[in-house]
Amino acid sequence: MNPILIGFIAYLIILFVKGILTYRYNRTLPDYILASRRIGPWLASFSERASGESAWLLVGLPGLALATGFNAIWPAIGCVFGIFFSWTFIAKRLRMETEKYNAITIPDFLESRYGDDSHTLRITATIIIVFFFTIYVAAQFLGAGKVLNITFGISKLHGMLIGAGIILFYTIMGGFFAVVWTDFFQGALMVFTLVMLPIVGAIELGGIKNLALEVSKTDPNLLFVGGGLTGWPMILSVLGGLGIGLGYMGQPHLITRFMAIKNPKQLRQGSLIAVSWAILAFWGAVLLGIFGLAIFGDMFSDQEMIMPYMAKHLLPAGLAGILICGAIAAMMSTADSQLLVATSAISEDVYHKLYKKDAPQKTLVTLSRIATLIVGVIAFMLALTAESLVYWLVLYAWAGLGSSFGPALFLTLWWKKVTKQGIFAGMVGGTLTVLVWYNVPALKNLLYELIPGFVVSFVLIVGVSLLTPKNDRRKRA
Repeated sequence: MNPILIGFIAYLIILFVKGILTYRYNRTLPDYILASRRIGPWLASFSERASGESAWLLVGLPGLALATGFNAIWPAIGCVFGIFFSWTFIAKRLRMETEKYNAITIPDFLESRYGDDSHTLRITATIIIVFFFTIYVAAQFLGAGKVLNITFGISKLHGMLIGAGIILFYTIMGGFFAVVWTDFFQGALMVFTLVMLPIVGAIELGGIKNLALEVSKTDPNLLFVGGGLTGWPMILSVLGGLGIGLGYMGQPHLITRFMAIKNPKQLRQGSLIAVSWAILAFWGAVLLGIFGLAIFGDMFSDQEMIMPYMAKHLLPAGLAGILICGAIAAMMSTADSQLLVATSAISEDVYHKLYKKDAPQKTLVTLSRIATLIVGVIAFMLALTAESLVYWLVLYAWAGLGSSFGPALFLTLWWKKVTKQGIFAGMVGGTLTVLVWYNVPALKNLLYELIPGFVVSFVLIVGVSLLTPKNDRRKRA
């Protein structure tokens, strides 16, 4: 029997068992959505990293490096600094503030923090979350289809069905407990994959000394961090790569890990773990693509196939199976977290807080599981029609969420003059800027949409807050 298939099946069994074992821990909605704030620093950091780096890291970024060479270093640098900034300036304050207001979701926190009885902030934030997370989850399902297609020769459709089915099962069964424990295992597998494959590539190539020679045979410009660009085009390309890091502080599926940690003092240890993981993983992803280019050239019709192809052709079948599971782990660890956040927006922020405040906890948990299934099915249907690469689908959703919530959360936690009108203007302005920028080819080709979206959101929050009266009637639990 195929050793890769055996490893994959064993991996799936582990996920199913985890979903079943953690089912009993979800008696209340805070259990299902946030594990009632009782996870430790290792679980929090590995879960945050595994959730943050989806199919984008294992499939998208190596594919970008294959296509653009060392120019792919800029997104890696931007992401590492973004992770450091988020853990340093967002994590502790957000953990303490959300507990103070007894908030278990970002829309819940914003409404409570600004005493918004009109529910405008809650509804706006919920719509943004559900919209962009549906796109984000669709990208993960598409990535699963690609990896399983090249690994086992099954169609992308069947690969997507398998990936989506597994993710939905253990997320619906185990909630946040299942997700963070699965993320811990998946995060370890992901970083192992991204460290191992470049080392194997260097050995296959006969050492790093041969890297430049082989890459230059395809295109000498790929050896330079500018990718052959000069002047303003190069500057804008670099800014676009670095700007990806701006999105980390505004991703609800990541910052919920800060909210869930048991003790705020443990966040310093979690920060060290998360940043160390990021340095290893991002540099590994870039080098994986470049070594793949040096060994195999530009033979791929789909550049995002490089990781599973490299594993299958350079490693023993059993080990290749383990590393390919690392790519599948990347997709699952992100999709499950995003499903939970989208679910919480529906069950907690809409149904519980707006329509049925006295709903029994058992009913809320059941509704959350149904909402998880519905969002998953919609995301799957979207993935079936997606024509973009995983890399660009993820960056689009990343930009929308980062622009909407990044400036809002940063200024809420660090600037006392923010008003609810400013937060509303920033969320809407950031979202609309991303939507317009992404869908106008001239703008999209000029600069990554997160940067203008983030700037517009930040400026609107500051400007509108200075022009509107501060609301001192802040609701507390």
